[in-house]
Amino acid sequence: MTEAFFKVQDVLENYKTAVYEKNVEKFLSMYAPDMHIYDCWGNWEIKDISSWKENVIQWFNGLSEDGVLLKVDFTDVVVEENSDLAFIHCAVTFAAHQEQSGENLRQMTNRFTYGLKKVNESWAITHEHSSLPINMENGKGIFNLK
Repeated sequence: MTEAFFKVQDVLENYKTAVYEKNVEKFLSMYAPDMHIYDCWGNWEIKDISSWKENVIQWFNGLSEDGVLLKVDFTDVVVEENSDLAFIHCAVTFAAHQEQSGENLRQMTNRFTYGLKKVNESWAITHEHSSLPINMENGKGIFNLK
């Protein structure tokens, strides 16, 4: 871990900055090596940082190829923490903008839950779960419900 996150909110700020900068190492710095992720995209689960790194590289490379900057906004953030463990749930909006023109291309909002623990006095994500409500008629995820 290269970054130090002394406040839980530092993790969320790092997330936003790392995604906007498409900085893989900065993004991964907030995750514990043994993290466990339930993601909305493609995989049922990811159980280690090396597998997560592959996904993040693919995600950021796709954004670069398309010339897209991705802005992240956290809303309805609820944090529960004690000295060694923290729990966050929130809505996360990803807004894609054309890098050259600044044109707003698309955005989506989904739900995130994070479990964090203290690792060497710094907060680290040990569990992440992203989800969407499902349309019961067609079985598709519902983005931007909020």
